[in-house]
Amino acid sequence: MAAAMDWLPWSLLLLFLTWDTSAFYVPGVAPINFHQNDPVEIKAVKLTSSRTQLPYEYYSLPFCQPSTITYKAENLGEVLRGDRIVNTPFQVLMNSEKKCEVLCGKSNKPMTLSVEESRLVAERISEDYYVHLIADNLPVATRLELYSNRDGDDKKKEKDVQFEHGYRLGFTDVNKIYLHNHLSFILYYHREDLEEDQEHTYRVVRFEVIPQSIRLEDLKADEKSSCTLPEGTNSSPQEIDPTKENQLYFTYSVHWEESDIKWASRWDTYLTMSDVQIHWFSIINSVVVVFFLSGILSMIIIRTLRKDIANYNKEDDIEDTMEESGWKLVHGDVFRPPQYPMILSSLLGSGIQLFCMILIVIFVAMLGMLSPSSRGALMTTACFLFMFMGVFGGFSAGRLYRTLKGHRWKKGAFCTATLYPGVVFGICFILNCFIWGKHSSGAVPFPTMVALLCMWFGISLPLVYLGYYFGFRKQPYDNPVRTNQIPRQIPEQRWYMNRFVGILMAGILPFGAMFIELFFIFSDYRWWWRNFLVSGGSAFYVLVYAIFYFVNKLDIVEFIPSLLYFGYTALMVLSFWLLTGTIGFYAAYMFVRKIYAAVKID
Repeated sequence: MAAAMDWLPWSLLLLFLTWDTSAFYVPGVAPINFHQNDPVEIKAVKLTSSRTQLPYEYYSLPFCQPSTITYKAENLGEVLRGDRIVNTPFQVLMNSEKKCEVLCGKSNKPMTLSVEESRLVAERISEDYYVHLIADNLPVATRLELYSNRDGDDKKKEKDVQFEHGYRLGFTDVNKIYLHNHLSFILYYHREDLEEDQEHTYRVVRFEVIPQSIRLEDLKADEKSSCTLPEGTNSSPQEIDPTKENQLYFTYSVHWEESDIKWASRWDTYLTMSDVQIHWFSIINSVVVVFFLSGILSMIIIRTLRKDIANYNKEDDIEDTMEESGWKLVHGDVFRPPQYPMILSSLLGSGIQLFCMILIVIFVAMLGMLSPSSRGALMTTACFLFMFMGVFGGFSAGRLYRTLKGHRWKKGAFCTATLYPGVVFGICFILNCFIWGKHSSGAVPFPTMVALLCMWFGISLPLVYLGYYFGFRKQPYDNPVRTNQIPRQIPEQRWYMNRFVGILMAGILPFGAMFIELFFIFSDYRWWWRNFLVSGGSAFYVLVYAIFYFVNKLDIVEFIPSLLYFGYTALMVLSFWLLTGTIGFYAAYMFVRKIYAAVKID
């Protein structure tokens, strides 16, 4: 029976990983072949701004609408991201040029924005909103050409091309607001190699846009919805006056170019960064420093422990062995159960649940199954994996709870299944209420929230109970020394033994946490909670940096965007603390068991 309990969690993991392995095909990533003049549908995703952190759906602004508005069926990740993919009236044909075409309105009757619509558009432009479109599931990008050297002819040689997602809704200049009402689409296609007497097929490999602002008087439109763009820089931009009605044309043009980029590599442009070399240098530098310092500290610890263990195990002088000193002095109390063992084991179980989820997500991403073209796949996968990993969180929490002399396993299982997810759900629900009030597409719809609750109580909760049941019935961890009935008196602690000071110390030097843990054990055997809190000390500095970034780098000034920023930051810090605290706890627990097992205790 015990052997079956040991294999149960791993069997469930193997079953989950191998389930439906024959269906490796990921929806949305298969190439689409277009023939000449085939329609290429342009869809809208959402409007976003780094200043407000509130996404809005495309038709929240008075853009031109098709005769029938059709929203795409979205997965869980897309809904949580605030995506609302919808069709648009842009008419684009494969490898067919369009110089200028009016999107809506007639030559003698331009589109009129009411005062309320004009005020809304002006507000969104002043908040630096971007518009996100897709063509063949490829997001639109704005080309930015930067010059690192502006002296003479070297300007062309030093040109650096970068891309940013989407395009700016408009811009402001001298307290005036201007709207980008003309879009010049540049689409790149790759011609597929075919045999003779076969019609050529094309695949879309890049989607760029050049937004322009052209006032109504400079656009000449005819009865066929065609228009003529002004030449050179003689035109003036289309101003939006928020205090009155505004008349304008929404126009667009389409240009096609052949590209050598193959379909499989079409996302490379969007994934590259301008400072890739610096980015990789920083990563490599950090890894080398961490490994170097960790190696030095490990050597020191090993030498010190070998010396201590050799001294403790000497049998030459019986009187010396009777006098205990150092970390052997607290051997009868080091494994004494802490206060609130149920809460501690529940938090550690949630940490194991997070760790398993992140591990599998990274593994699946390495297999290429989380392609960026599978919109929302990452968040959907993470949500479902967290639910299914409840069996491992429950198993580890149940076994640890029994090791800590706990008896109420049903209450412990419920605490494990609801403590961390309940905090996350509560924060998200409060934030969602504020987002609802702003009519943002980032608000999770009520049916989706009910579905998440059903997943929580229908999948995660039963799996946590299942894992907790088998974990609690399993033999508890075998501690190498017995615990004394009477606890040893702890001397008065100095100021630097405070838990918060320990968190600060471990957060500054995470790889030195082992020394800090040993120091605490030497002075205070109540190390269980302290170890868990101190191991997650780097989360405190994540919070400090998030506050610094908010104050110095962001332009957020309104209450709700600030609340969203700090709410999501709190969730990130809490999860990071739970994850690192769990890893540090089990590492220290294994370490303490190992060193006390190597000492002869009478």
